[in-house]
Amino acid sequence: MTDPNTAPAPSDGPDDLVVEAAMRRALELAARGPARGDNPQVGCVLLRPDGSTAAEGWHRGAGTPHAEIDALAGLGDAGAAGLTAVVTLEPCDHTGRTGPCSTALIAAGVARVVYAVDDPGEQSSGGGARLLEAGVAVERGLLVDEATELVRRWLVPARHHRPFVTVKWASSLDGRAAAADGTSRWITGTAARQHVHEVRADHDAILVGTGTVLADDPSLTARGDGGELLADQPVPVVVGDRAVPAGARLRTHPRELVQLAGHDPAAALDALWRLGVRSVLVEGGPTVASAFVRADLVDDYLVYLAPTLIGGARTALDDLGVATIDDQRRLRVADVTLLGTDLLVVARDDTRSTP
Repeated sequence: MTDPNTAPAPSDGPDDLVVEAAMRRALELAARGPARGDNPQVGCVLLRPDGSTAAEGWHRGAGTPHAEIDALAGLGDAGAAGLTAVVTLEPCDHTGRTGPCSTALIAAGVARVVYAVDDPGEQSSGGGARLLEAGVAVERGLLVDEATELVRRWLVPARHHRPFVTVKWASSLDGRAAAADGTSRWITGTAARQHVHEVRADHDAILVGTGTVLADDPSLTARGDGGELLADQPVPVVVGDRAVPAGARLRTHPRELVQLAGHDPAAALDALWRLGVRSVLVEGGPTVASAFVRADLVDDYLVYLAPTLIGGARTALDDLGVATIDDQRRLRVADVTLLGTDLLVVARDDTRSTP
């Protein structure tokens, strides 16, 4: 848990097992915060030297107190002298809508800080170093994998200055996304299709190519079981050089349509980043999905598999540049869920450096 950039824990503080349990509790607290937006989910537990919990806190969204400040506020008149702060993310070291958590912890008299994930922000990072300079014992990396998983959707944009990218498709067991005549409604059942709407609502934007718009005239809205619009709607994004017809259903989307010329996935993500988009669901056909795969810009794959066989040439992905089996893109299955009679497979490429 420690490294050359950390200071050893005080000998009279809570032991490692107690601190690890506190970090697991901090992760539970962090998950209560909003998963979307520019701010990460963060939890904090303040421990007394005997290992008992003095206070807890979590971040409730942009503009609200950070987890550390929320926890300190719960101490009342007791004060934080000699306490250990267990935090899921490195305490921030900058003034934004709120003040720096690093200096707040120092001023409160916290003796030790244990955190899981380094803050990658150009302005907000450095809290660990500031705490060390003030004589606070600092340890980093406790349950880092679990904490990283919790904030993956925040870490990727923060580290790489581009939106988090989810590529989704539905296919038969033999990998076909449509029949020979191009029809594809419906390969999957109602449970899988409703799940897609929930996934749409969980992303800032939904992206397709002009080919999908012209062929399917999609609405790209997020809808409930009864067809009603959900509260959260993704921004509809169309990439390509052909015009979106004036009568297209996208023109009536509750969010303003964004049209991006060209076929460069990286350029599209850069444009969306500048518009404030931090997560994108790529729902276009094989051409668009394959372009993002080839560009190595996919963070999560969501594949809905229906127990049916179609055959033919209309595969879910186009050529990926795999000329020999050694070039195949191996993924790790992160989750498998049964949705009615269909399977949802969530996969990732663990060889990539993100998040």
